[in-house]
Amino acid sequence: MKQTRRGKAWRRWLGGAATVLGMAMAVGPFAGAALAQGLSWDDGLRGDAPERYTVVRGDTLWDISGRFLRHPWQWPEVWQVNPQIRNPHLIYPGDVIYLYDCNGRPCLGLERGQGQVRLSPEMRTIPHREAIEPIPLEAIRHFLRDHRIVDDPESLEELAYVVGGDDRRLMSGLGDRLYARGEVEGSGRVGFYRVGDRFLDPATGELLGLELESVGQARRERQEDDIVVLEVTSSRQEVRNDDIVLPLEVRDLVTEFIPRAPEREVEGTILAVPGGVQFIGRLQVVALDRGRRDGLEAGHVLMVEQRGELVSDPRTGESLRLPGEDAGLVMVFQPYEKMSYGLVMKASRSLAVGDRIHTPQRALGAALR
Repeated sequence: MKQTRRGKAWRRWLGGAATVLGMAMAVGPFAGAALAQGLSWDDGLRGDAPERYTVVRGDTLWDISGRFLRHPWQWPEVWQVNPQIRNPHLIYPGDVIYLYDCNGRPCLGLERGQGQVRLSPEMRTIPHREAIEPIPLEAIRHFLRDHRIVDDPESLEELAYVVGGDDRRLMSGLGDRLYARGEVEGSGRVGFYRVGDRFLDPATGELLGLELESVGQARRERQEDDIVVLEVTSSRQEVRNDDIVLPLEVRDLVTEFIPRAPEREVEGTILAVPGGVQFIGRLQVVALDRGRRDGLEAGHVLMVEQRGELVSDPRTGESLRLPGEDAGLVMVFQPYEKMSYGLVMKASRSLAVGDRIHTPQRALGAALR
């Protein structure tokens, strides 16, 4: 797929280049460096990349990137901005993504498909079209609704907690009235949480965060002194005495993830897999031991290196760890101060807790040049 073979055919589309994956949102040192460096026709572009691809319902922006690029997070190097196209962050079923020659290197452009509207003096009704998602968002919506991280374990002592239920029951469910002790801010819905995993830095032992798992929700009826009266509106498990009561987080899910590599070297490990599964595959959520203080942001993509096998030296008998192999990609979707949650976007082999994560080296080199 070299310029000499396809370049002339793609030049006719040069005037129609448009942004894909919301490039306007990616202004930053890495994006600028990557664009200046640029991909060549033989570097990073898939050998079987199509000349044109029509977006269909069910596609994600990550999927589309992967049809053209070996590494979808390299999108800033090939997508271009066309100011004539409105809402460049949105791509819809029926739109066409195409390859073309861009001053000697490959670029991607966008042609609006069905539903394209030209300005005219008369009013026109535009049928609603639902933009495709950047990644499979449903894979993380449920998770974010049911999991929270507390950075400071001492703060748990200050939170309200369940002290009793109807008829002195120790466990309650849907429709029951519960009583909690402590201040609960606001007057709307609250959640019941139970302490889950304690995440520790595997190297230093530092506490990175406590995971709170949702067990149900309730409607706050009233507060009398330090007792809050609650009515259970939903429950995943039976609510018990000492469960923590917190106002539901006003946390809108970020829907415009821009997959990209971190701007600096990040190195850590997979801490845990919610649910306790042993082997990790694509679209599973993982806990990482690096967070905002390490430079991670939502959308950052990290390479996962599968740990090398532990073998015994046949001559000395000593244990040896063989070199690891890159085996997947994980994208951060919820960074906290000391740790993050990420979604496995690619797994060429089974991943596991303890596998190393790191900044993709090619991206780091481009940013430093």
